[in-house]
Amino acid sequence: MQVDRQAFRDGMARFGAAVSVVTSIGPSGPVGFTASAVCSVTDDPPMLLVCMNRASRLNGVFKDSGMLCINALAASQQHLSAIFAGKTDLDMMGRFAIAEWRDLVTGAPVLRDCIASFDCRIAEVTEVGTHSVFFCRVAEILIGPTQEGLIYFGREYHSVRSMHVSARHSDASRAAACA
Repeated sequence: MQVDRQAFRDGMARFGAAVSVVTSIGPSGPVGFTASAVCSVTDDPPMLLVCMNRASRLNGVFKDSGMLCINALAASQQHLSAIFAGKTDLDMMGRFAIAEWRDLVTGAPVLRDCIASFDCRIAEVTEVGTHSVFFCRVAEILIGPTQEGLIYFGREYHSVRSMHVSARHSDASRAAACA
């Protein structure tokens, strides 16, 4: 018995996932796409996986580049999710012009002020159904300023913050209310 595709999608919408812009460099310059299918694989060696639709015109560019950077978006960067998902009229160069970038060891574009960037070399690509699964060895990590993260849950964006930040804020609110 095969699971209904829509039932699977509805079930997966109940998983909260960090929203990232995954970048690389192709023959025509920087390229990137929005992904929520990112997952840690192992910490020894440090590896992540990223899933990309095989029908994407960028799929071959990422495979040929041999490197990528996973940039976990801050809540304040939500607009970049739609831009890099191709939901605007901006071409690839226009998409990159919207934000500030730098590079680390691989040369893949690293988004400034995101939650964290994982600069990676692609170790292996496995084709599974409609997607390519990129297994990526982390070459360098850049931790961004502490701020609210962005997740996708229930087909909507949500901001999240550290419980420590929430607790401090609640304590300050209570102290102000008692004063």
